[in-house]
Amino acid sequence: MPQAVVHVLFSIIVLDLIRDHILKDKRKIPLHYIFIGGVAGLLPDIDVPLFWLLSNFLGFNVPWFHRIFTHTLLFILLLLTISLIYYDLSRKTSEIFLIITFGAAFHIFLDWLLVGAVALLYPFSDATYGLNLLGKLKIPLAVEGLEAIVLLWWLWHEEKTHKISDFI
Repeated sequence: MPQAVVHVLFSIIVLDLIRDHILKDKRKIPLHYIFIGGVAGLLPDIDVPLFWLLSNFLGFNVPWFHRIFTHTLLFILLLLTISLIYYDLSRKTSEIFLIITFGAAFHIFLDWLLVGAVALLYPFSDATYGLNLLGKLKIPLAVEGLEAIVLLWWLWHEEKTHKISDFI
């Protein structure tokens, strides 16, 4: 499984690239939205601390449920629906939920791409899908150093485009 840092970094980097190279308008995705999107990149793994809390701290006997509901298209649809509900009530809240939806969806995409075994259609199907690129590469150091490689690439990109001061 990609480390938490990878989920945060990839979400931040992709949102930043969309903001700078596709939208070309920093006002449409402010810097604090990029931060929120990075944190939302961790959202699908909320089931891990929830399981730990329920089973170890509160003493409930629950089966392991990582990558069940929070790694599905239904979870993304739920977040997107919240964004749409708030569209008329509060445009800012709607935009924030849209950014959260992006971060969560990108997390699921990374799990699908890098480690496979994502039950995208749960509860309608228990079938799991994914490319499992990290498993196919069989290079353990690539997994360990992935976040460092991504962080260095992103810092180089920001320095090259003279925008590193955006993040200071």
